[in-house]
Amino acid sequence: MKKSNPLAVALKYEKPHAPRVVATGRGAVAQAIVDKARECGVPVQENPSLAEALATLELDQEIPEALYKAVAQVLAFLMRTAGHLQ
Repeated sequence: MKKSNPLAVALKYEKPHAPRVVATGRGAVAQAIVDKARECGVPVQENPSLAEALATLELDQEIPEALYKAVAQVLAFLMRTAGHLQ
């Protein structure tokens, strides 16, 4: 049986720029990223395939256009969760 190695990616979005990767990690580092997000009141969404794609980017790199739609869906989820969208 393959042992699970969780992955977490944190994004930062500041208009008018594209979101950028500000943290990535696997295992204990991934858990620390998730714990910090929750501690700061940031909703967390699981999307393993998107996380894998984002983890290939360099830190502070803006996401490529090919990932805009997937990341926009995550941002919309986060805004709805935070009560900013109906």
